[in-house]
Amino acid sequence: MSPAPPPLLNPDWNEIWKARQILHESSKHSDDPSHNWNIRENAERYDFTSRSEYDERVLTTINGLDISRESRVLDIGAGPGTLAIPLASQVKEITAIEPGEGMTAIMAERIKKDDVTNITIIRKRWEDVIPKSDLAQQYDVVIASLSLTMEDIRLALRKMDKVSQGSVYLFWFVDMPFWERMFADLWDPLHGLPYYSGPKADCLFGVLYQMGIYANIEMLPLKKEYRFTTKDEMTAFFRRRFNVTRPEQERVLDNYLKPLIRTKGSEIVISGDSTFAKIWWKKDVKKQAGD
Repeated sequence: MSPAPPPLLNPDWNEIWKARQILHESSKHSDDPSHNWNIRENAERYDFTSRSEYDERVLTTINGLDISRESRVLDIGAGPGTLAIPLASQVKEITAIEPGEGMTAIMAERIKKDDVTNITIIRKRWEDVIPKSDLAQQYDVVIASLSLTMEDIRLALRKMDKVSQGSVYLFWFVDMPFWERMFADLWDPLHGLPYYSGPKADCLFGVLYQMGIYANIEMLPLKKEYRFTTKDEMTAFFRRRFNVTRPEQERVLDNYLKPLIRTKGSEIVISGDSTFAKIWWKKDVKKQAGD
């Protein structure tokens, strides 16, 4: 028997990230369109949730930023303005990068309703942003909060680093978030297909280290809560999400959800906890990222 190969001593973390992201995308076999952020209804649902369920996380995120009244902020993957709008009153100006048509429409409406005048929306993926033409100048603070879905993460991070003259803040999953654990538990029993989790913060930290960016890291709690007014509404939501169409699939899903259901006032609630990481660095305390 030949000996086992030696362990990989210096893995390319960007390639590991890329491989995990490709596998993760291949797991999306469902016809559920609920995460298509071009659809206005989805953006409205996310916006409603973000202003109730995520209030504590938003407050913690903003309080942990190195900002002042003169700060220029870049928010990558801004959604419906979850961070940008409450942050606007504390800084000089914000550029919000968001590709979803539904998300940018909701953000623009909220900006107008709240009479916010210092947010500029750019409807593009971060991968497609050209700093010299799309961005006016460097930013004091760059934020990417739970929006790191880029396949080539090193290229995306290098661009973030280059447009910052102060700090960069990344927020990403440490373990599988609750919604992903549900897919991991159910996808094989429901469809006989594997579910692959996306790359996590350990991989992200490895990429940064190999770029010469020695980032700080802090672990934070991440809560997810699904709320429904009726059991029928809950059942319809999860059957659509997990592409449940046959009676035997319905039984699998119902048995899985039953121990998770609880009531909160008049609502039916299913929730779970996980952990995400705050990863950040300042330009004056890091080695220059390679070209």
